[in-house]
Amino acid sequence: MEKFEESVLDSLKHALDERETAFLSPVATRSGQGLRRRSELRLETDYRQVFAVDVDRVLHSRAYTRYIDKTQVFYLIQHDHITHRVLHVQLVSKIARTIGRFLGLNEDLIEAIALGHDIGHTPFGHDGESILSKLCVVHGVGYFHHNLQSVQFLDRVERNGRGWNLCLHTLDGILCHDGEVHNQELRPDRHKTFDTLDRAISGKKTDPQMPLVPMTLEGCVVRMADTIAYIGRDLEDAIRLDMIRRDDITGSITSVLGNTNGTIVYNLVTDVIRTSFGNPFIAFSHEVYEALRKLKEFNLERIYMHPDVKIHLKQIEQLFGMLFDQYLEDLRRENTDSVVFRQFLKDMSGDYVRDHQPEEIVRDFIAGMTDRYFLMQCPEHLRPTPRAV
Repeated sequence: MEKFEESVLDSLKHALDERETAFLSPVATRSGQGLRRRSELRLETDYRQVFAVDVDRVLHSRAYTRYIDKTQVFYLIQHDHITHRVLHVQLVSKIARTIGRFLGLNEDLIEAIALGHDIGHTPFGHDGESILSKLCVVHGVGYFHHNLQSVQFLDRVERNGRGWNLCLHTLDGILCHDGEVHNQELRPDRHKTFDTLDRAISGKKTDPQMPLVPMTLEGCVVRMADTIAYIGRDLEDAIRLDMIRRDDITGSITSVLGNTNGTIVYNLVTDVIRTSFGNPFIAFSHEVYEALRKLKEFNLERIYMHPDVKIHLKQIEQLFGMLFDQYLEDLRRENTDSVVFRQFLKDMSGDYVRDHQPEEIVRDFIAGMTDRYFLMQCPEHLRPTPRAV
């Protein structure tokens, strides 16, 4: 019976591989191209395709669970309808898979990249990221970037330091997803290995301006979808919080993209599909690219730099510094009663401890915290009070 079931499952997997050959674009990534850092004997008999396995591994990671209480843009605000990181990654996944479906790309690979792309984000969003980066530079472990940290968690921290052994194409897409960079066109840099991945991570820690380009069209799609997912959603959140009004958005933007999240997403997705179809790149048209650039500038000036967003910034910065110094001291003194030993290093593999400096261990611990957990580590009298809106 078992042999019969295995033969059926093998046939089904073979049929899926054949379907990829028949229906995917010639420039799409085939599941058969998936390459892992370490071979796994049990995967040889697994009927799932490799990027589908990566999706499952990301979903079952502890870091994915922590998305639920990670800031997207607006932190320390009591409001049930403001976007958190967990919703953002789901929106990125849906938007990217929609684009990928119309372009004939590998949707499993797209989903794996999209769901994992922000796992390395710190508590308190990009403000937390900037604060932790300054601390990391001061302590000699290089610049902190959430995309690098996403790879770090999935490859070297999860599963007690063993990592999930994800495919190169998945890790590369996560590393290169940077939605803050505004590109009209992305062409994949296909000739990569795990060595080039590791060198890119090291280089980015030294040079924060170092450009990163995905090795697959699927990775390029996720990078574009990252921007599409947040740009209009952040507008809606800001309007809901009375930071801006809808008619504040200039006509040169709304005439091309619209003035609601739904319309903005639809127009951007449609433009990417039209411009990219049949081409070896992912791109916006010039008109839409310019409108999107203006919308990014509007969001930066009117939302991301809004005083109400930064109201707790100095407190948060002080708390980051306090926790970093405390955990570093605890590691150096081998204070095993410290939470960094009890809740982070407990059961961690010896390889992880040997391969990481104390400063890197502190970086990994703090970066993995949710907003709530971070605040609970701070003295109660120093915790900022969330605003009710």
